[in-house]
Amino acid sequence: MAAASSSAVAHWLPTVPLTASGRPIFLPGEVERYLLPSVDLDTEENSSLPSLLSGLLVLTSHRLVWIYNTSSSAHAIPLAAVVHAYPPKKSIRHLFATPRVRLQISLGGRSELVTFVLRGKTDPDVFHGKLVEVMRERAWEREEEKEDRSDARREAEVRVRMPVVGVSGILRKEQEMWENTDKSLQDAFQDLNALMGKAKEMVQLAEKMRLKLLSSLTAQTNSNDEEMGSKQDMQDWLLSVGIASPVTKESAGALYHQQLSRQLADFVKPPLEKAGGMMSLVEVYCLFNRARGTELISPEDLLQACALWEKFDVQVMLREFDSGVKVIQNKAHSDDEVFSRITSLAQKPDALRKGVSPSDAAFTLGIAPALAKEHLLTAESKGLLCRDVSADGFRFYINLFKEIDPDNIYSCKTPGLFHAWISATTVSG
Repeated sequence: MAAASSSAVAHWLPTVPLTASGRPIFLPGEVERYLLPSVDLDTEENSSLPSLLSGLLVLTSHRLVWIYNTSSSAHAIPLAAVVHAYPPKKSIRHLFATPRVRLQISLGGRSELVTFVLRGKTDPDVFHGKLVEVMRERAWEREEEKEDRSDARREAEVRVRMPVVGVSGILRKEQEMWENTDKSLQDAFQDLNALMGKAKEMVQLAEKMRLKLLSSLTAQTNSNDEEMGSKQDMQDWLLSVGIASPVTKESAGALYHQQLSRQLADFVKPPLEKAGGMMSLVEVYCLFNRARGTELISPEDLLQACALWEKFDVQVMLREFDSGVKVIQNKAHSDDEVFSRITSLAQKPDALRKGVSPSDAAFTLGIAPALAKEHLLTAESKGLLCRDVSADGFRFYINLFKEIDPDNIYSCKTPGLFHAWISATTVSG
């Protein structure tokens, strides 16, 4: 039913690209304002258009985005196309019916009466009020004005200017420079709201660049090391700028943790790839809160968001080691690969003599010492390593007990690690 509805409506309602976790990819300057679960999108006066059933409705500053409950596809109604939003009816008959909010829209050369059937526990008056409030703000027009101003500036720059000749030309040049500088200062420091608006624009631009950069990194896997390094540096910088539209309790309501979980899954993917596929919960908590700016979340919110990943088709998961340490890792992360690198490290001559510390493993694996220690303990539980605890802390050695011949416990397999250990310790002598 979903696939059929999608194909039938796609020619009329614009489709919306989704992130890997099923959240809409926002337009430049677009901000999430309100979410509603279990909403039907119906065209009661046009039977040729099928109804879209039981989806998530996202009200943004620019659009009404309807997402299928499977998070497989989405459609949008631009708020610029909404001619009128009818308030919910208050008659006795409508008190016992499913709440509905009707919109008259003009889109694609046609006019339709669209009905949102609110089947969740939602107050239709609240939704209608939020919708009217956002429509009055007309944020999409401000974005269009910015684009027009940018186009005008570009046209002005390419015009043929009068040549700078003599003293009058130099004075005119200086005057133009000071006028441009003064205008820029007035635009940026007119008041606090203008300054915050400039910062918000930079965050939105950075988010757009980050998404474009990530898509190019996925498409171009054969880039040389220098190109990959510069892209990684740019990705780190963009990651530190922040999230353009963080999920909040005010906008998401009862869907807060669900949407927070999806946004976190999208956010954590780039730093996870850089960290080798695994990060501690504390690291992710600090990175995510830094990116959210003033919209901080609590540790409990983070844990609940991570726990919900089991219900979603995302590429990350929450993992708990035997010691109780919790980490976030890619589902594609392989412990066998980590164990192979640890085993190789433990077989080096210096490691055969002195063992491997968590710091040594952290340096080799490129991860935090706390995570390296957990990997070493897990390798020990698999019988790959043996632990030595002293006043200097934990040190791990390659397990030589596997080298003993079970048929003759007084002899070792030859050639093997035992003889390599004998050679290493004899040289250290």
